[in-house]
Amino acid sequence: MNPSRIAIAALAFAAAAAGVVARAQDAPKPATKTKNVVLVMSDGLRWQEVFGGADPALINKKDGGVAEVEAVQAAYGQETPEARREALLPFLSKVVAKQGRLYGDVGNECRVTNGKNFSYPGYNEVFTGFGDPRIDSNDKFNNPNVTVFEWLDAKPDFRGKVAAYGTWDVFPYILNRERSGMKIVACWEPPTGEGLTPQEKLLGEINANVHRLWSDCGYDAFSFYAALENLKREKPRVTFIGLGETDEFAHAGRYDHYLTSAHKFDASMKLLWETLQAMPEYKDSTTLILTADHGRGDAPSEWKSHGEKIKGSERIWVGVLGPDTPPKGDATLTTADQNQLAATLAALLGEDYNAYQPKAGPVISSAFGRP
Repeated sequence: MNPSRIAIAALAFAAAAAGVVARAQDAPKPATKTKNVVLVMSDGLRWQEVFGGADPALINKKDGGVAEVEAVQAAYGQETPEARREALLPFLSKVVAKQGRLYGDVGNECRVTNGKNFSYPGYNEVFTGFGDPRIDSNDKFNNPNVTVFEWLDAKPDFRGKVAAYGTWDVFPYILNRERSGMKIVACWEPPTGEGLTPQEKLLGEINANVHRLWSDCGYDAFSFYAALENLKREKPRVTFIGLGETDEFAHAGRYDHYLTSAHKFDASMKLLWETLQAMPEYKDSTTLILTADHGRGDAPSEWKSHGEKIKGSERIWVGVLGPDTPPKGDATLTTADQNQLAATLAALLGEDYNAYQPKAGPVISSAFGRP
């Protein structure tokens, strides 16, 4: 290669490296009412429960590992799927499914497209908009891909206004804290930052001293309330919250604990939404996106597991609630696959992620009321 071509190649490489900040900066931004987005994921929460409530085939000791069958049956074992759904997930079924859009039921299936159907590949796909064959384990290695969060955080309007809280100790690697420099609080880490509230300090103290069931996954309540306090104090424009108890208890074969965690996830989403609507910085200008990183197998034999070889674990669900999303509930809708979430999150904020990352899936158009 001659010197002039080397120089041109070097300039091209430099321009590509700067793309995280510069790409699509000059593109016209479509007007949206959404100024803030909160993305929450409940790891491995099945679409079956989201649309049908507790699975009758698992409310037993043999297949569901349920310790107190009568108590679980009384709480979540109503006669119809609609009643079971409202009992287990009242916020999703009464608010998201009526005031927003809920995708993933039979007839409008949502799917993982990475082919792996487990956590790191799933989070990468949600965060980047595409499946990457290099992401083939849950090991702790820095994600080579730039996530939509990192891309947004590099923009002047979002710099320092993106935060991530999660129960899993791999999140700092998936979001590449080392490269991105983003605010990421994961697993058993205490809340960080200047001017922590007494509530945040107390959460950190309790989190450091509580008995731990899992070394690599904290409890949902600590990550959720730490994120909620950060929302109140720092008022970020983009927040990710990753909750893991549903996956942990499903793998353990404890359907009773899985249901309890799913119910508490739903209650937390209600509190989150009410908190956002009570704050002038977020009221009527914030979209809530809810989903899971992967599905699970069918009851009664394979619900504990997921992965390439587990049929049905590619199916997920997606909920969208906010000022740009006309209510249509969970009626027949266009699909909303996992690789569409990154571009949709950005588009809600008036940003064109597809222009930066052409491998990302397209925007979920029906989330904006478009065909």
